[in-house]
Amino acid sequence: MADATNDTGGAEPPEPLLPDDSVLDLSEYLAMQRAIGNETRFQVLRTLARNGDLSASQLAEVLDIETNTLHYHLDTLVDVGLVRNRKRSAPDRDGLYSYYRVSSLGEAMLDHGVEALLDREWAFADRYA
Repeated sequence: MADATNDTGGAEPPEPLLPDDSVLDLSEYLAMQRAIGNETRFQVLRTLARNGDLSASQLAEVLDIETNTLHYHLDTLVDVGLVRNRKRSAPDRDGLYSYYRVSSLGEAMLDHGVEALLDREWAFADRYA
């Protein structure tokens, strides 16, 4: 009698997801995906991509969220590399030292991820309306 637990039915293991010399490992890519899986963080990333550098207070006002909640989400986005926090050595005319900007990885996640799917929804709606 054959051992059914070892029968793969001809299935083979998948090819490696990343090259050996990849800049990031799979867990880092998945952490980025989890980060933008949250609606607030997705909106923060999208807002930064559309507007360029913004301070936390500007983001809080545009997105209409409490600053403590915003900072929690910004910290998560910065930790995974989707957003950069740029600190100035001297304040600007509004007295602000710190600004946030979307990183190139953040732009790529938007351009080739959820936002690309959302853009397709608009294209389909226009085409079949």
